[in-house]
This record gives sequence, structure tokens and C-alpha cells, in this order.
Amino acid sequence: MRFIIQRDRLVQSVQDVMKAVTSRTTIPILTGIKITATNEGVTLTGSDSDISIESFIPSEEAGDEIVEIKQVGSIVLQAKFFSEIVKKLPTDSVEIEVLNHLQTVIRSGKSEFNLNGLDAEEYPHLPQIEENNKFHIPTDLLKTMIRQTFFAVSTSETRPILTGVNWKVEKGELTCIATDSHRLALRKAKIETELADTYNVVIPGKSLNELSKIIDDSNDLIDIVITENQILFKAKHLLFFSRLLEGNYPDTSRLIPNESKTDITVNTKDFLHAIDRASLLAREGRNNVVKFSTIEDGIIEISSNTPEVGKVVEEIQSQSVDGEDLKISFSAKYMMDALKALEGTDIKVSFTGAMRPFLIRPLHDETTLQLILPVRTY
Repeated sequence: MRFIIQRDRLVQSVQDVMKAVTSRTTIPILTGIKITATNEGVTLTGSDSDISIESFIPSEEAGDEIVEIKQVGSIVLQAKFFSEIVKKLPTDSVEIEVLNHLQTVIRSGKSEFNLNGLDAEEYPHLPQIEENNKFHIPTDLLKTMIRQTFFAVSTSETRPILTGVNWKVEKGELTCIATDSHRLALRKAKIETELADTYNVVIPGKSLNELSKIIDDSNDLIDIVITENQILFKAKHLLFFSRLLEGNYPDTSRLIPNESKTDITVNTKDFLHAIDRASLLAREGRNNVVKFSTIEDGIIEISSNTPEVGKVVEEIQSQSVDGEDLKISFSAKYMMDALKALEGTDIKVSFTGAMRPFLIRPLHDETTLQLILPVRTY
């Protein structure tokens, strides 16, 4: 194998596939990146057996030559060293050549590295996925949906299913739900699909987080293919595979209250900043709890009190308060995460009592909702 390639494109592809490579693997060859050169271009693959990423660099694009293939072939190189080397090479073009016994030479300008390669035949094959069940969604919408739900997955392995995001596809709509049993994030969107089937799968939160880091903020469509135990995301020159989590996701619809006793409309930024300030003295002790109470004339009091540190009280003017007076306590962190995930200048918070879950929604937007369980302090 021998080819000459533009360094920038190589660096970008290496960075993308590195997101799937881990040093903590039981299969030693997976600490490497597989490089395959064909007449069409160069493909890089990284995998940790949960996530696999394949990045393709075409020989030419828009009339520009990106890769000059001298000899086709493939090799696996240690990811840690290879990625550091290509980042630091001196010139814009890189030559990679595999000699006898898998010895690989990387040349750029006056610099030359020799790396010991591994046999690409021993690298595990990526899942072969039948593409008859697919739907697509604009890339920027996908990133938004991940951002608005991913943070609420559980980080504890006691219930592994909650470390994933539940995706449901039904009647041309995709619903994403994440919960760690103390809070829940939900986002819906219409999708273009030829699917008659409905799907209900759970994707590891970690996979979605890595995916959102490498896809562009564009409105290009990304194809999504779901099978029994894998999901595949297909962007222009990128394939991203993730295994699905096994088991049934809990039915979260029962958690979401459909009536409320107190509804408050408030400016998102003002509310977020007030909670942020209150949380400064709530860091200690009980999971940074802040208290929230309604006073007259639509004023809300946000306070926090940690005896050994001090206390903070702040009032903010809401746009409206409908219903009963309310005192409630909740985790400042959960509330700030939820507010940062919502779009829009104003939100509506609906309470059904001091110890019942409450809902936060953007005003006039039915596609997004956040739910938080309060903390008992009063």
C-alpha cells in the first residue's frame, strides 16, 4: 500500500475515528486505526466494539485531487502514535507506504517515521446492515435533539437501560427521551420516512454524545438505519455504528402530569441566572438544593441556605403566575441543565404540588419538555 494525501483531510478523519478508539479494550487490535486504500480513496476505521466509525476520504472532490493512490492495500496502525504523528507533520502533504513485514513509513517534508503495523485481516469486520429500513433527518436538528436529551441519561450502571436515550419512531415522528429517574428530557420532531414500521430502541448516551461531536452543523440530511441490535448513521463521508442497549425502556408517559395547579411564565435567561447565583451557596451538602416560592404580584423568590456557608435570596419578576401559591425545592444543577437545553426566550413551568414532578416547556412549543422531581426540604 502506498498513497500521498493532503494532511488536513487526514488529520480531520483521524480525529473523527479516534472518538471510537479506546485504550481499555480486551481486543488489542482495536487500539489501532485501520487504513484501507482503494482506487476510490482512503477509508479510516476506529472501533471499540460498542461504537465503530468509518471515515472516507475520496481521491478527488470538486475536481481537486486529495489522495494520489500509488498502490492499494490496508494496514492497522497504533492509534495513539499515528494520531499524534499526523497532527505534527511539517508539510501539507503526507506519504504513507507499507513495506515488508507490515513496516509502515510516514513521510512529510524532511520528516520520516517508521511504525510497526498490524495485519488488517485481523481487524474485526464492521456490522453489515441491510438498508431497507431507514429514515433521514437534517444534521443540525439531530444535533439539537441529542443536546436537548443526552444530559439527562443516568451515569449509574445499576440500571444500564437508563444510560441510554430512548428513540421511538412512529407515524413520521421521532421522539427522544432520556431519564435518570430524578429528571426527564423529551424532544419530538417530524421526520421524513418511508417506514411503515414503528421502532422503539435505546441508544447509549455516550454514542450519541460522540456522534454529535463529529457531525457538521448543516441542514444536510443524515440517513439513520435501525436493526435489531445496531443503529447506523450515514453522513456524507462518514459511517457511525452504535450497538443498542438490550432491555425494555420504562414507560415514561405515566410520569408526565397532564394537569397542573400552578403555572408560571418567566424569562429563561433571568431564571437561569438567578438559579445559578443561588446555587453558589448551595454547593455544599445536599445536592445543591435551591428553594423556590411564589410571593404576591407575580414575584418569585429563589433562595438557598447552607448553615455553615451562608444564605442567598433573590426575587425575580415573572410574566404571570396562575393558580395556587407554591413552595418547592429542587436541584439547581438539574434545573440549570434543563433551562440550557431549551430554546426560546420564555418558558412555562407547570407545578402539580410541592412533592410532585414539575414540567418546564418553552412557551408556544409543544415539541420539547423537561421534567424534574423536587427535593423534600420543607
